[in-house]
Amino acid sequence: MSEGNGTVEPKRTGSAGRVLAFLESHGLADGLVHFEQSTKTAQMAADAMGCELGQIVKSLVFVADGRPLLALVAGDRRGDSAAIAALMEAGSAAFADAETVRSATGFAIGGVSPFALPADLPVFIDESLTRFEVIYPAGGTPSSMVRMTLPKLIEITGGQLCEIAR
Repeated sequence: MSEGNGTVEPKRTGSAGRVLAFLESHGLADGLVHFEQSTKTAQMAADAMGCELGQIVKSLVFVADGRPLLALVAGDRRGDSAAIAALMEAGSAAFADAETVRSATGFAIGGVSPFALPADLPVFIDESLTRFEVIYPAGGTPSSMVRMTLPKLIEITGGQLCEIAR
């Protein structure tokens, strides 16, 4: 692919490459952090990053009346399925199974990133993340995260800030 400086780079494949290309296109690649250890749970991610648990952005895929959506929730909170169902004007919402997560996002459970998602996937962002100046969503693998601000996360995901956690 062609980069702004005129050089040509090899095509990237897989989740990590997809997220890196997305971050580069938004000037955020320098915020991508890789770890030797797993960061696939919020606690593991907070320990690796050395930050508060709430600064970790959990990427939770729910299905509301058959429609998948992504809920970005602070690491110290739990997704509220009733609130999510109400936002989707659905009768109910529940966690997606592993196959639905992959088909809806292109990522496997434990590495779901809020970046480089299908355009028709609704994204809801937990209001409790406003407590933090810096947050850390997943970087597309079970051992990577992205250092960024909430306003930037909202901007590049097109996510809706709302109460979706308890």
